[in-house]
Amino acid sequence: MMLKLIKLEWKKNGIGKYVRDAIILAAVLCLFLFALAYLGIANDPDTGVPDAAPGNHAISAPVELFTSMSFLVFTSVMLSSFIVSAYKNKTMNIMFSYPIKRQKILISQMLSVWIFGFGALVMTKLLAYGCIFLGSQFMVSSFPLDFDMTAPGFYVQLLAKSFVTVTMSFIALFVGLAMKSSKATIISSFLLIILTQANIGSFTMSDNIVLPVVLTIISLIFACLSVCGVESRDLM
Repeated sequence: MMLKLIKLEWKKNGIGKYVRDAIILAAVLCLFLFALAYLGIANDPDTGVPDAAPGNHAISAPVELFTSMSFLVFTSVMLSSFIVSAYKNKTMNIMFSYPIKRQKILISQMLSVWIFGFGALVMTKLLAYGCIFLGSQFMVSSFPLDFDMTAPGFYVQLLAKSFVTVTMSFIALFVGLAMKSSKATIISSFLLIILTQANIGSFTMSDNIVLPVVLTIISLIFACLSVCGVESRDLM
């Protein structure tokens, strides 16, 4: 039943356009990160060395930074379109008229976005790392290559970080539903980026091991709060 509802959400919201947008975004990110590594766009014009923020001295840092930033916003935009806009446009009335619990419908909408966002982010990261690895066979990177695509730990870490990033979008969804605003959902995703990627002197939030765990727990709590009470919640 849940799988059918997820497929219905993809069909209803025209998942094809999101596939297209994800491919375009992935291509742009890969091109930018390749240029960052091999074409010197991050180099200081006076010294000729990369002018990077603290903690971003190796290539994996900008890869994780730009892919995570982009897909956190991308996923939040999808949640806004799939759920918040459905409330505002009253199309949720039709969904809630089905002989299915509202909670199941809302969960299926959230899962349909999460699954797509997670898959797209993982594929984009793999593509970006793959492009940089291939480039290293012919060119010299401005940043040290601190990843090993033959090591199982590389993929475990990639999947874990992608899970945390996409799950954080549920915080943005909760804010959007609470404020009854699609814009609030998207703005919240930008605020989350500032929180998770902030630099304070030599201290970087992205290097904090505890923060991703805390954010994941908070995100799941907000996801539960978004679902709880939906049976009696008034439509926007």
